[in-house]
Amino acid sequence: MSRRLTLLVSAAALALIGTPAIAATPGAVSADFAQTSVWGGGYQGQYTVTNQSNHAISSWKVEFDLPAGTTVSSSWDATETVSGNHYTFTNKSYNGAVAAGATAAFGFVAGGSALPANCLLNGATCAGVVDTTPPSAPSNLKAGTVTTTGVALSWTGSTDNIGVTGYDVYRGTTKALTITGTSATVTGLAPSTPYTFTVKAHDLAGNQSAASNAITVTTAAGSGSGSTWPLKVAPYVDMGSWPTPVLTDTANASGLQNFTLAFVTGNGCKASWFNAYDPTTGWDRTDIDALRAQGGDVTISFGGEAGTELSGSCTDQTQIQQQYQAIITAYATSRLDFDIEGAAVVDHTSVDRRNAVLAKLQAANPGLQISYTLPVMPDGLTSDGTYIVQSAASHGVNVSLVNVMAMDYGQHDGIDMGVKAQQAAQATHDQLKVIYPSKTDAQLWGMVGVTPMLGVNDDSSTFSLANASSLATYANGKHLGELAFWEVTRDRNACNGSLTNCTNVTQQPYDFSKRFEAFTG
Repeated sequence: MSRRLTLLVSAAALALIGTPAIAATPGAVSADFAQTSVWGGGYQGQYTVTNQSNHAISSWKVEFDLPAGTTVSSSWDATETVSGNHYTFTNKSYNGAVAAGATAAFGFVAGGSALPANCLLNGATCAGVVDTTPPSAPSNLKAGTVTTTGVALSWTGSTDNIGVTGYDVYRGTTKALTITGTSATVTGLAPSTPYTFTVKAHDLAGNQSAASNAITVTTAAGSGSGSTWPLKVAPYVDMGSWPTPVLTDTANASGLQNFTLAFVTGNGCKASWFNAYDPTTGWDRTDIDALRAQGGDVTISFGGEAGTELSGSCTDQTQIQQQYQAIITAYATSRLDFDIEGAAVVDHTSVDRRNAVLAKLQAANPGLQISYTLPVMPDGLTSDGTYIVQSAASHGVNVSLVNVMAMDYGQHDGIDMGVKAQQAAQATHDQLKVIYPSKTDAQLWGMVGVTPMLGVNDDSSTFSLANASSLATYANGKHLGELAFWEVTRDRNACNGSLTNCTNVTQQPYDFSKRFEAFTG
C-alpha cells in the first residue's frame, strides 16, 4: 500500500477510528489530526495544515507528544525529528508554501494506540489563533554595502504575540522585497541616486507593523558604461567543502568581506548546489544575510570545472531562465558569475543558449551584473573563451566582468606566476578592446578580473605569497575590476597535502587573503 494513500471512510467509520484531536478556529491557520486507519497495535495518522487566514504562509512546523508505549515508525511528506517522546515535523521543499484558503498534509504510522497530545503549529496551538495584534516595528535600519545599482540593508527584528513570519522592504512607497530574514539587498537601482528605505514586519495572520526608521542612501557613481563591478576582492569559496564554510567566520578571520560562492550546477533543467542542495530555496541564506549585515556580500557562481552548468544540462530556455530567476530571488542578489571551463568552453551551442537567456534575464532584472570566469594563457583568452564574450556581446548581454583563471598553464619556463597573471590581464584587456571598441581604456580595465590558484597549482607551478603582493600592486595600478583566487578554504588551512585542501607553501592561515586585501580598486 502506498504511504501517500489516504483511506476514504464514512463519517460513522471515522468516529470509530478516531476523531480529530483539535477543532480548527475559523480565520486562523490550524493543524487538524485524524486517524486514517487503525489495526491491532498501531494506526496511521494524518495532520492537515489548513490556512483560513488572509495571508499565505511560507513554511510550517507541527510538534506533538506521544506517551510512553507509542512511537512513530515511519512518516511522509514532512521531515521528522525526535527528542524523547516529542516529535517535530517540518515541511518539505514542495509543500511549505500554503496560500490563503489552501491546505498541506503529512502522515505517519504509529506503533501503539495513544493519540498525539500538546500539538503546536509554528509555536502556537494547533487549533489556531485569530490574531489581530500587529508585530512591533523593526528598528535600527541601516545600510551596508552600497554599489551603483544596489544597497544592502539590515535591521533589528520585530516581536509578535504569535510570531513574525517576514518583512516587507519599501523603497519610498513601493514594496521592493518580501523576505524572512533581517537583512536584504535591494537591486535594480540607478547610479548616483538617493533612495529612501523603510521596513515593516508581518505575522502569520497578515497583520503588518508600523514602519521602521527611514534611511536615505545614495547609490555609488557609475562609470557611464553600466559595467562597474562592485566587489573588488571576492575570492571563491568551495561551498561543497565539509563542513560547509561559515562565511561570517571566514570574513572575520581573513579580513575579507566579499566572496564568490561555488558552484551552482545543472541536473537536467533543475539547478543544484554541487548536486546536493536546492539553490532556488535559498540554501545557506542565513549565513549570507549575516555576512551582508556586517557589510559584506556574495556573488553566486555557476558551473566550475567538475560540474555541468545549467545551460549545458538543459535545452529549454524558458526553464533555464526560470531557474536563474528563482536563484536571484532566493538570494536577493544582483550578481551572477559563470565559470565556464573544460568541455563547456567548446560547446558553442550551450554558450549561445546561455547568452540568449542572460539577455532576457537582464531585461527582467535591471541592474543585474554578469561575470564570465574563463580559462586563459599568458597571451590571453583562448579562442573558445573569446567566442563566449563575443557571443554575449552579440546577444545583447551586458558583461560587467571577464575574470581570467590565471592558473595551470602547463608551462615551466622560469617566468613566475605573478608575472604571468599580469601578462594574462594585459592580453585580455587588449582582446576586449576588439570586442568593445567604443569603451575607454579605463572601462576595459574595469572589466578585467584575475583569479590565480593559491600556492602549488595542478601543473606543479607555484603562485607564491610574493606573487600575491605583486598582483595586488599591479591591480591597483591598472584599476582592475576584481581580484579573486581559488580558494579561501585552502588559504585558511595553510597546510601540505591534497591540493583540494592545501596550498603546499609555507604560510600562516589567511596569508594570501591579507595580501589580496591590499587591492582597493
